[in-house]
Amino acid sequence: MCTVVHMTSEVLTRPTTTERRARAAVAALFLTNGALFANLVPRYPGIKADLGLSNTAYGLTVIAYPAAALLAGLAAATLIRRFGSARAAVTGTAVTAVGILLAGLSPSIAALVAALLLAGAADAITDVAQNAHGLRVQRRYGRSIINSFHAVWSIGAVIGGGMAAAAIALGVSRGVHLAVAGVVFAVVAVTALRFCLPGPDTREEVLPDGSAVPGDSPPGTTQLVRAVLTRRTAVVTAALVAIAIAGVLVEDAGSTWAAVYLSGPLGAPAALAALGFVALVGAQTVGRLVGDRLVDRFGQRAVARTGGLLAAVGMGVALAAPSVPGTIAGFAAAGLGVATLVPAAMHEADELPGLRPGTGLTLVSWLMRLGFLVSPPVVGLVADEVGLRAGLLVVPLAGLVAFGLAGALRTQRACSW
Repeated sequence: MCTVVHMTSEVLTRPTTTERRARAAVAALFLTNGALFANLVPRYPGIKADLGLSNTAYGLTVIAYPAAALLAGLAAATLIRRFGSARAAVTGTAVTAVGILLAGLSPSIAALVAALLLAGAADAITDVAQNAHGLRVQRRYGRSIINSFHAVWSIGAVIGGGMAAAAIALGVSRGVHLAVAGVVFAVVAVTALRFCLPGPDTREEVLPDGSAVPGDSPPGTTQLVRAVLTRRTAVVTAALVAIAIAGVLVEDAGSTWAAVYLSGPLGAPAALAALGFVALVGAQTVGRLVGDRLVDRFGQRAVARTGGLLAAVGMGVALAAPSVPGTIAGFAAAGLGVATLVPAAMHEADELPGLRPGTGLTLVSWLMRLGFLVSPPVVGLVADEVGLRAGLLVVPLAGLVAFGLAGALRTQRACSW
């Protein structure tokens, strides 16, 4: 049973105009967040070639993005308390756009690292802030809608990847392409701000029927460090972090290596190679669009186990018998399989017993970025030693991790009203 207040079916089906607008605004923030980084991803092979990077050097360079995100992630709670989750998310979006543009224009490795550090730090703030505001809206709705927000993030990634593929095919320069994308999505985010929920970010939410969900403000860094966990809560938290990391490992393999693998060892043209990432996030979008319905019917555990197995088998077959169409299909299977892992881990973490509201969410959101930090250099090192095909075994392995640890998720329906 969810910790949210039970409400009548009449209330559930009739959110207020303010709540509907806030849901649309949060969806817009998720869309811009997915689209901005996805515009850069298909440009990575060109940046790698221009700077003359080996696979290992490339892997070590691109971890600047998740490294900055890991360092900045805990600062999100302080910024949310001071400025509000909506303002923090929108400001982070604008700064991310600037960082991504600078990354595309970088004339040296040092400049690329600096740009990725800026973009990664801003992205971390946006990620936590938009999820915090999304969960705030979800509490007002009184039912699960978090997967739908992550589905819109995936839609944004598909749009961004498609924009980049089209720009490459048309010969549009990286600078022009990323500048246009940055301006467009920053404007969308700023426009969404006016429709977000008003007031402070606390767990005290007045619902449409006049009742309230008691709670507290988002935790700061000190509160996270001092959080007293029971042994069971600590074990479950570790499992949730591992499940979330499994999800982001697959996402990172698609964003960092799909285009490089398809255009390099498999010899696909640059525009076609971009479709590896697009296929992953496209299938992920489908999985998230139906995710809430599947979880309500079968439970988080069953959905995660099935998805983990799908990712492991789909990408495993693609790597065993490499081809351009098969690899694109393999990335699609992996994206579909891990679609609900990160939202599930975040949702479970936000309701962990013994933690202040928001503590579990911030902790899992922060630690899952270890996957983005570790994956690129490890895959790059393996790729330089024995080939990128072997390095991409991280994808089926992540699927097996999700399959094995899904027991940390609940078996019953996500919510019962």
